Formats: sequence, C-alpha cells, structure tokens
Amino acid sequence: MARLVIVSNRVPIPKARGASAGGLAVALRDLLMPGTMWFGWSGRLVSEPAPQPAIVEARGVTYATVDLTAEAHRGFYVGFANGALWPLLHFRLGLMHFRREDYQGYLSVNQSFAGSLAPLLQPDDTVWAHDYHLIPFARMLREEGFDGRLGFFLHVPFVPPSMLEAMPVARELVADLCAYDLVGFQTEEHARDFRDCAQRLLGARVDGEWIRLDGRRVRAFADPIGIDAQSFAQEAERAASDKLVQRVAGSLSGRALAIGVDRMDYSKGLPHRFEAFGRLLEKHPEHKRAIHFLQICPRSREEVDEYRKLRVELDRLAGRINGRHSDFDWTPLRYSTRAAPRSTLAGLYRIGRIGLVTPLRDGMNLVAKEFVAAQPDEDPGVLVLSQFAGAAQELTEALIVNPFDPDAIADAMHQGLTMPAPERRERHMALKEKVMRTTAQAYCRRFIDALQATSFTRVAA
Repeated sequence: MARLVIVSNRVPIPKARGASAGGLAVALRDLLMPGTMWFGWSGRLVSEPAPQPAIVEARGVTYATVDLTAEAHRGFYVGFANGALWPLLHFRLGLMHFRREDYQGYLSVNQSFAGSLAPLLQPDDTVWAHDYHLIPFARMLREEGFDGRLGFFLHVPFVPPSMLEAMPVARELVADLCAYDLVGFQTEEHARDFRDCAQRLLGARVDGEWIRLDGRRVRAFADPIGIDAQSFAQEAERAASDKLVQRVAGSLSGRALAIGVDRMDYSKGLPHRFEAFGRLLEKHPEHKRAIHFLQICPRSREEVDEYRKLRVELDRLAGRINGRHSDFDWTPLRYSTRAAPRSTLAGLYRIGRIGLVTPLRDGMNLVAKEFVAAQPDEDPGVLVLSQFAGAAQELTEALIVNPFDPDAIADAMHQGLTMPAPERRERHMALKEKVMRTTAQAYCRRFIDALQATSFTRVAA
C-alpha cells in the first residue's frame, strides 16, 4: 500500500503528555495519519551510530531516526548547512563560510540518510524531503535504487544566479535539486530564481514551471505555506486566561503593545527593529510612555559565532534605548531570549496593537499570519511587514516596509498607532480572509497533488 514518507533534518517524535510540536510538525499535521512515516535525525550525538534506524510508533505514524556523531554534525549542520547555505540563501554573502571538508560532511550525512532510509521504503512510496539540509538527498536515494516519486520543499528563500554563483559548488547543488520530481518554493520569485539557475548554470531548458535536463523533467513551482488559522484564532481567544498573558496585559497599564517574535538569527533584522523603535520615540515623542515593545527571540545555533555576536549587539541596543527613554515606572523595550508556548504567543499576539515582522529576508514567516489570525475582529492591531518576507506577496494590506530602513519601520509603527479603527478593521478583514484561505492544509494538499501528478512525467524529455 502506498505511503507518504516525510524526510527532514530533525524528527519531532511525540513525547508523553503532549509536548508541543515544532513548526514543521504543525504545518504537516494533516498528513500525519496512520501509515505515514517520518524519517531524519534524532537530535542525538553519539560516538558510534547504530547500524539501523530507531523505530517509534505513535498514533499510527512511524518515526524512524538515525543518530549522528559530533564530527558529522559539525560538518553537515554547523559547517555547511548553517555556515554556508543559510547565509547564502538569505542574501548574506559576507557571512558565508565555505570549506570543502564541510561540504563533504554535508554529502556524507545525506548519503547516510539515503542508505538508512532505502531499506525501509516500498516501491510505491511517495517521499517528501524538506529544506536546505537535504538538497543532495534525492540523487543519493536514487543511487540506492528507489524509483518512486520524490518531492522537495525549500522553506527558506532562494537566490538568483548571480548570487548563487558565489557558492563554489553551485552547479552541484542545482543539479541535485533537479534530481527531485517536484521542487516547491514559498514564492514565485524563489521558484523563478531556481529555474533561472538551472538554465544558466546547467544549460537546462525551461518551459513555464518545467525544467528539462538530461532527458527528464522537473517541476519548480510556488506553494506558499500557511497555518491552521481557525484553530490559532480560537487558541488566541482561549489564551486570554493564560497567566503570563494576563500579567503582560496588566503591566501595560493601558499602553499599546508592539510585539515581535523571532528566533535569534541575523536574517530577522532584529538590530534594525530595535533601532526603529528608538527612532519612533525620538521622531514621535507623543508615543513616549504610551507604548511598550516586547521582543521575544529564543536563542538558537549558539555554536555559530555570528549568533553569539548578535546577542551581544541586541543587549547593547536594548540597554541604550531603555537608558535613554525609560522612566521610573516605564521601561519601553522588553526583550526576552526565553521561548514561550505557542498558546501563550497566541494570546500575546491578540493584545498587540502593532505586530513587527521585519526580517531582512525570509522564505515566508508564519509569525505574520499568526498575528493576523490572533487579532480580534472588532478592534484589530496593525501588521508591519518586511517587503522581503515571502508573506508580503500575499499580505499586501499590511504596512509594507524596507527592513533595512529603521526610519521607515518607525514611520509605519506611528501610522499603525494612529490609524483610525475603520481602516484597521478594513485592512484586518482583508488579511484575515487570505490567511484563512492559504492554510497549512491547503499547502500540503497542493504539494501532494502536484507530486502525485508527476507519475507520467518523471522520465519524459
């Protein structure tokens, strides 16, 4: 019987007592039905990996995981995936650190993934791999003898040929992506950039969404990811009774709340956002003592130097802004590196008058969609959104800004804080309709339907 096999860098094995699921697990929830398999890294570092994947069954879903050695993890994850690919795909060439040995480690882990998964597969399985960690995976799984449908989705941005060429193994990466039957991107711009790369770097023929190369066809298309907006809206309403949400609401003392929620990452534009909040208080002093800015940014990838430097910079900026503008009973900027439960975040979004989503570059950014879904229809807040987030292609009724311009962000915050209620409601209803339509379920269905449709075209020239 045909199965769906999901492959990702990390596998979110369900814990006892309903531990919260990660972002990918939330997005793919509708696909996690009995018979599905999820394969990837366990998250454990060991001295000697087991010869076969560990198998866990939960609610009819099979979770198959492999361990990695510290050396393999360092080359694959820290070195190439996050030291070279991540900055490249986020347009940060100055932060790209390429080393041949890291690339070899990246290939080696992908090879071990393919070798471990292949014996578990059935001929009619459909395999869906996720994100930049697994670009070579399809080619290697083919070499292991699998001839079923293979799809790939890139959750982060893609870059045009002129930028991708800075990567010494650019041709190899594009050729490996072309080993999939279907490659999905967050926006048409990202899909078009990939097709352009295939044409320029490999000499492929491009016809609409289709790439013809070496006697086979590959489809590269846009499939924007979404959230379960209805469920998140209900969660936001229920979260009014959350103790932390109530404490934050009480501490506002009638002031407006601007909120940002991001992983601590240099792609998120956090220093620019902090600078923008300081500019707001300087340019529009009427907002002094009338607003709090809460930035939640859990720490991540602290083994990478750039992330440690980012935290030091944010500490400095927060101290400078609060030192300059705070009063005895008012601290304008609150900044926390602690993670918060999804339900608590939903409640905090709901009481936010301004949602700040200003990444320098992002594949989609679901925080923007969560903020919209969480807002009350009768008195909604205003979303300030980066033009370089994939979400900006859909959420055009937000206040769209250039995230590299702190003054533009400050002016958009001022516009949101002074926007009349009828305009806020009009913008919100248009945004909410889009968020309710482009859901996680629709994203999954579009991709799987498109992948199923490749059965007659995988080997056609």
